[in-house]
Amino acid sequence: MGDEMTGYTAATDADRRAMLDTIGAESVAALFADIPPSLRLDRPLRLPPGQTQQAVEAELRALAARNVSTEDEISFLGAGMYDHYVPALIDMLTSRSEFLTPYTPYQPEVSQGNLQVMFEYQTAISELTALPVVNASVYDGPSALASAGYLAKLANGRPRFVVSAGVHPHAIAALRTYAHGFGCEVEQVPLRDGVTDLAAWRAAIDADTSAVFLQQPNFLGAVEDVAALAQAAPDAVVVGSYDPIALGILPPPGECGVDVCVGEGQPLGNRLDFGGPSFGFFAATQEHIRRMPGRIAGETVDADGRRGFVLTLQTREQHIRREKATSNICTAQALNALAGVVYLSWLGREGLVELGELLLQRTHYARERLCALDGVTRLHAQPVVREFAIGLDVPVAAVVERCAAAGVNPGLALPQHNALLVALTERRTRAEIDRLVEVLGDALAAERADATAAAGATA
Repeated sequence: MGDEMTGYTAATDADRRAMLDTIGAESVAALFADIPPSLRLDRPLRLPPGQTQQAVEAELRALAARNVSTEDEISFLGAGMYDHYVPALIDMLTSRSEFLTPYTPYQPEVSQGNLQVMFEYQTAISELTALPVVNASVYDGPSALASAGYLAKLANGRPRFVVSAGVHPHAIAALRTYAHGFGCEVEQVPLRDGVTDLAAWRAAIDADTSAVFLQQPNFLGAVEDVAALAQAAPDAVVVGSYDPIALGILPPPGECGVDVCVGEGQPLGNRLDFGGPSFGFFAATQEHIRRMPGRIAGETVDADGRRGFVLTLQTREQHIRREKATSNICTAQALNALAGVVYLSWLGREGLVELGELLLQRTHYARERLCALDGVTRLHAQPVVREFAIGLDVPVAAVVERCAAAGVNPGLALPQHNALLVALTERRTRAEIDRLVEVLGDALAAERADATAAAGATA
């Protein structure tokens, strides 16, 4: 270990010698004898000399100054993570001591705050999705979708997954990784005019299909015909990945034939904190309750008849044998899920609808104004809720760079389509949308002029 670690570990040279003698090893190096020499680092790490606290703080401040947040620019970036307003009451409530219980609430008598949060959260997501069973949340949206694949594998044992190309690329990548581990192949169905090609979808589904996966709205912002896609897979588990904010105005998955609804919970009261953490939500029909990942909190009464909460189902905990587990997820992201249920409670039933309607109006305004610019076209003509894709007639990466220099993040670049994915939240005002139109128009014109000049110089 070395003398430099003595401030961090109580083990002395004598302690280490005693431990080695007990297990019959000559040295610490002998413990690593099975590791090939090519994989060993036989030298000290190449680290600079230690610095004073003052110097380290100065270096960290300089690094932090290189970050650009949504407070520094006007952001229309989305693709699953959105710049929503987060009310101050969320920080206040998530900081209360009764919600800061450590790790897993194995002992209900000392974890009532945490358990009640889980129960209330499950109730809110159940109402939002119109599905009867909800777990106490999971890591994030992509891992929730991938876990739904394993649920389907447990349910019917079939070897194929069919996924729409409208599902978020990160979620598809997570699904492929999980599926490789338990021996399922993944077939991707293309889009047609921005939505899942229904004919190709039907053709891809066969007797070996374990589950089908779709997204609502899809990655390009288009609203899918979920009921038609679900009806095309009557014998498979239908998994829908949903934007929870859009559920304020779209039919819930439980009314459209979806068996398992998953999604990214970040839009519900969680900020854009440099990529996380956030939480994934997971709801299902009653028949899948014992195959769901994570854990489920339940309501009960104690010996005196008082209302209380307990862990009802747990699919991967320390007291469950690995071969009996139905999931490798045992973390509920409880504080992030608490922010989600506080946010939903703050909005209320009417507020969520009003937010969805506001996004519809602002998205329509932004889409119409941007598509009126020279060199901008609609990537698809489908209805959208809060996100839409536009095609450009000049390289999208260069346009994004020019817009960023003007203090506007215009959205996510989609190089494969030479398009831009533009997202709206209630924080984007009409004036900011007008600013996006101005900056994007200038960037397109400047890029076009540079291309013309370069062509003339070459000629």
